[in-house]
Amino acid sequence: MQHPLKSPVSLAEIVAARRRLEGAIVRTPCVPSAALSELTGVEMVCKQEHLQRTGSFKERGARNALAQLAPDVARRGVIAASAGNHALGLSWHGRQLGVPVTVVMPRFAPLVKVSRCRQFGATVRLHGDTYDEARAEASRLAAEHQLAYIHPFDDPQVIAGQGTLAFEILEQTPDVEAVLVPVGGGGLLAGMATVFSELKPDLQIIGVEPANAACFAAGLAAGAPVRVPTRYTLADGLAVAEAGRHTLAIAQPLVHRMVAVGEEALALAILRLAELEKCIIEGAGAAGLAALLGGRLPELRGRRVVMLLSGGNIDPLAHSRVIERGLAADGRLYRFNVLLSDRPGALAHLAGVLAAAGANVTEIVHNRTFAGPDLSRVHVLCTVETRDRDHIVELQARLAENGVERCDDQPTLTAS
Repeated sequence: MQHPLKSPVSLAEIVAARRRLEGAIVRTPCVPSAALSELTGVEMVCKQEHLQRTGSFKERGARNALAQLAPDVARRGVIAASAGNHALGLSWHGRQLGVPVTVVMPRFAPLVKVSRCRQFGATVRLHGDTYDEARAEASRLAAEHQLAYIHPFDDPQVIAGQGTLAFEILEQTPDVEAVLVPVGGGGLLAGMATVFSELKPDLQIIGVEPANAACFAAGLAAGAPVRVPTRYTLADGLAVAEAGRHTLAIAQPLVHRMVAVGEEALALAILRLAELEKCIIEGAGAAGLAALLGGRLPELRGRRVVMLLSGGNIDPLAHSRVIERGLAADGRLYRFNVLLSDRPGALAHLAGVLAAAGANVTEIVHNRTFAGPDLSRVHVLCTVETRDRDHIVELQARLAENGVERCDDQPTLTAS
């Protein structure tokens, strides 16, 4: 029988962390969004942590931990394993405080995060294909070079630093009724929940994690860290296989609900934030909106909700691909296959049908070689811009009416 874990972080420690961070961390805006409120049916307020100097809330915990190092430890330096944002926070504040920083990042870490860590003066080592492999290498290097290891989420000083965010939310939006918190290993959730439970106990605290790496809900259910299999997720900052022991101990009695979100909802949320809020947000930061768009939180309709835009560090090329995926999920990009007669005018006829339906062609691939045994036919793969899913249905009807034969055995892209 497992005994309940004792919380390692108190409200007093988070208050002390806030004083420690004064002037070193941006007090980010917490602003209502009329567009997102209309879209989701909640009174949406966005806490814009992507506006921190390094583009993420992770600066808070990193700075708090670095600021408490003993002088001899600070001289030797620190090391951490991170997929990116914790590494960025340590790199930037390490430079500000004169502490040498080494970060071990998985080989899949976004290039924008790798390059910025180096720009901030950190030593970057790429190792392994997963966070766990990078963590093992960081632990080895810490022992070899006598460096202080700063855990990205399961460190009491890091948790206390992340918890300072909750004070700002309560001051900026005192009538908040629920808060949506992105969850990977749980450092942010644990720190904020500690503050909210003491200062606004009626506030509903909802954690949101990717379905492809849902370790925190598993840990809460088991009452201890549970290793779960992880798959690729757009929310790479939340891709953790095992929640922290400290974070679970804190969150277990305080968090009201955990919600898992899928990849399509994450892509759509990133698209909506770009369109409606005019901000570039990484998958982790879009998790709260993904939960609302996926219909996972109907009980929040009409309530005042703060959503954490926790980070904006997404590679530009990856962002463009995510936007395209979001457009497809939204019914605004449609791909279909047709067989045409291999004679002059057939492609022009298809183009005319598409134009009459109001579909804008973005790509056509005309293929004779793989069109099947009938040499009089060609296979054509079309990608078009459409208004919505109803427009796709209308387009399909137009194609049928005009004798354009779709290939039902070929892949058709709507939501993916």
